[in-house]
Amino acid sequence: MKVKYWSFNLPFKHPFTISRGTKTHQPSLVVELEVGRFKGYGEAPAITYYNITLEQMIEDLEKKKTFVEKFAFTDPERYWHYLHHLFPNNPFLVCALDMAGWDLFGKMKRKPLYDLWNTKFEKTPITDYTIGIDTIEKMVTKMQEKPWLIYKIKLGTPDDIAIVEALRKHTDAILRVDANSGWTTKEALEKIPVLAGLGVEMIEQPLDKANWEGMKQLFAESPLPLFADESCVFEQDVQKCYEHFHGVNIKLTKCSGITPARRMITKARELGMKVMMGSMNESSIGSAAVVHFLPQLDFVDVDGPLLLNEDIASGLDYSTGQVKPSNEPGLGISINFS
Repeated sequence: MKVKYWSFNLPFKHPFTISRGTKTHQPSLVVELEVGRFKGYGEAPAITYYNITLEQMIEDLEKKKTFVEKFAFTDPERYWHYLHHLFPNNPFLVCALDMAGWDLFGKMKRKPLYDLWNTKFEKTPITDYTIGIDTIEKMVTKMQEKPWLIYKIKLGTPDDIAIVEALRKHTDAILRVDANSGWTTKEALEKIPVLAGLGVEMIEQPLDKANWEGMKQLFAESPLPLFADESCVFEQDVQKCYEHFHGVNIKLTKCSGITPARRMITKARELGMKVMMGSMNESSIGSAAVVHFLPQLDFVDVDGPLLLNEDIASGLDYSTGQVKPSNEPGLGISINFS
């Protein structure tokens, strides 16, 4: 096996703002695994509030590159376990390599991932399109620039209700709200019933990830479904979220890849919880991995390529909102760089 990597700093179409801050570019690491005539690709964006930088991923990969390459690759699940122990403190890097392993495996087997998993690409959820925090006027403009069936509205400001009221005046689309841990329990108890009256479908991560007591109260009283994001990072977190959230939003980058994400879905279903999979502003490489999970999901946020001003791969069809992969093996993407 041979491994190569590239770093990118992908510009957003608009500055991307959530309750934690603003960014104009998304740093991402792309890895390539090559075995014989097959090449697999994976991606991991760097996210500052998880304290994993592009530089850290590259440094860790360089230190143990020989060990990454020496593994006798036969299937991606065994490879993930190897990588998980090789990089115990860098789940983002493990995700990129695990994703590349699955892409490689799919190409070897000549099957798309969803086919490898014995799922059929039918009756899949529609992705939302994210509207980042901005002035109300600019948020309305962003929405009007991109007519869509479902919008995810980033909140966590003193003007939350006014924002949603203004957006609702300009669209009949489904609205979802992501507070990114931006509310206190009191604020959430006050805002959620009003948002329900404005036709909001669900709320993502209303409270700080450590506020389990508040979430227990909110779970009992909320008129809307509540989904965990920052509170659900790794496999063991799914059980913690039970009876605190109605569902979990699984992020491949955070949980360390496709392999653990599959187990997280199984656990959530065992607990009777809804399953969403989310974006961390990946290009079409990382987004394609999410798209192959669509037959297993209730909700999805895989709009990364739509938010970026440039992409580094192709192979996803967003024309209807119901995102479709190509029928090519593995992730089904073609890279646009060398």
